[in-house]
Amino acid sequence: MEYQVYEKECNQIREINEGLLELFEKDMVAQGLSERTIRRHISNADSYINDFLLYYDIHPMEDGLHMVSGYLGDFFIRKDLSSTPDTIKTAAASIKKFYQCMLEHGKIKKEDYDYLRWEIHDEMELWQEECAAFNAYEGE
Repeated sequence: MEYQVYEKECNQIREINEGLLELFEKDMVAQGLSERTIRRHISNADSYINDFLLYYDIHPMEDGLHMVSGYLGDFFIRKDLSSTPDTIKTAAASIKKFYQCMLEHGKIKKEDYDYLRWEIHDEMELWQEECAAFNAYEGE
């Protein structure tokens, strides 16, 4: 794929994602979450859908329901210099909250959301161990 075509398609996805993030933000405001919490969730969701899902190939938000392990178990650990086992848990919570919003607005299927929740629950300990090992190796 030519770079210009790739960038054009990425920009189209980013435009769609912008609307999804605005919807996510409105829901969190309506829930009464603090501005700081909202910013953290938006930042984490944005990084997932606009950085990771568009990094290696062009994946719309829906594809992310089945790609979270590649993000939290590898990409996030290597690319986010501040990644720790705790930030993995925080990022996972944001991603889960984002997709819960998408479910509530009919943007995704319940069975896909359930899979995401299962994968996060099932893999969290492994991702945190991977992060701790990576950070220990990088610190040597």
